[in-house]
Amino acid sequence: MALLCSVLCRSVAAQQMSRSDKIRIREAISISQKFGDKIWEGINNIPFAIILVTDSVEFMVNHPDPPPGFILCEKDTVLRADIFYRKRQYPVNWLATFPVNGTSCIVAGTPANTGRHSTAWIMTLLHEHFHQYEYSYPGYFRDVEALGLSNGDQTGMWMLNYPFPYDSIPVSEQYKKYTLALSDLIAGLDTKTFDPLFKRYRPERKKIRQLLKPADYRYLSFQVWQEGVARYTEYKFLELMGDYDPSKEIAALPGFISFSDYKDQLYRSEMKDLAGLELSEGKRVCFYSAGFAEAILLDKLNPAWRSLFLKDKFDIGRYSKKLR
Repeated sequence: MALLCSVLCRSVAAQQMSRSDKIRIREAISISQKFGDKIWEGINNIPFAIILVTDSVEFMVNHPDPPPGFILCEKDTVLRADIFYRKRQYPVNWLATFPVNGTSCIVAGTPANTGRHSTAWIMTLLHEHFHQYEYSYPGYFRDVEALGLSNGDQTGMWMLNYPFPYDSIPVSEQYKKYTLALSDLIAGLDTKTFDPLFKRYRPERKKIRQLLKPADYRYLSFQVWQEGVARYTEYKFLELMGDYDPSKEIAALPGFISFSDYKDQLYRSEMKDLAGLELSEGKRVCFYSAGFAEAILLDKLNPAWRSLFLKDKFDIGRYSKKLR
């Protein structure tokens, strides 16, 4: 009898989310609740639904209607939510967001399996929560399909695999001219050199549009709009968190660095990629840093641009007359 009880106890323990993962998820949700609506009005009305993928089990939190196959494993006091589990189905290194049983859901591997320290992993959850915000807007998926880029693919994988001309020499050369001009412009954003730098940048941006086929430009603009602005959203959270005190439990986790230090790291990394990453090498990842920088530029050109984001989708160049 004692042996049976021991086996059952180990089984239950194996089906419970680790406390450190609960603490990280709680911190991301807390940051969103405190700062999210200052960046994107209404983002905290969207369920922060998560599937945490571990080596053998997946845990679901905050989903309003868990799909069949998920079993309640605990009523958790850390997250103040019910946690459900099932046998692992998704890759352990995924960081993605897509509909699960009608609700946009973050599907995330653990920090160890995704190669992220605690701070970066928390900010990635906020990045993905921004995607939940995008996807939950009425008509989003219909309007994405209307871009005419999927070529019949209903899985969404075209967003990753679209045949953009990354290896075209004319495209890569012009893209480099555009990103170098944008990099210099961001570096001079609050200086007397802004106007001449903008005059250099604007025609380089226009040349990219003129060089690309219409569908290819729609893809670039879509990726800048969706992924670049998501990366910018991480940075905006970090900007607002200047006086934010993380919980003692978060600060004590291995690999945690201050949000202030991570803000500086993120900015340097994106600006390095913007100026240095070759289109043929980075491919669609290049568009993250381009969108990051253009969104920062929009904060100067039109501080109200975020109010247009979901109403006029897929091309952030529409949010300022100076970019058209």
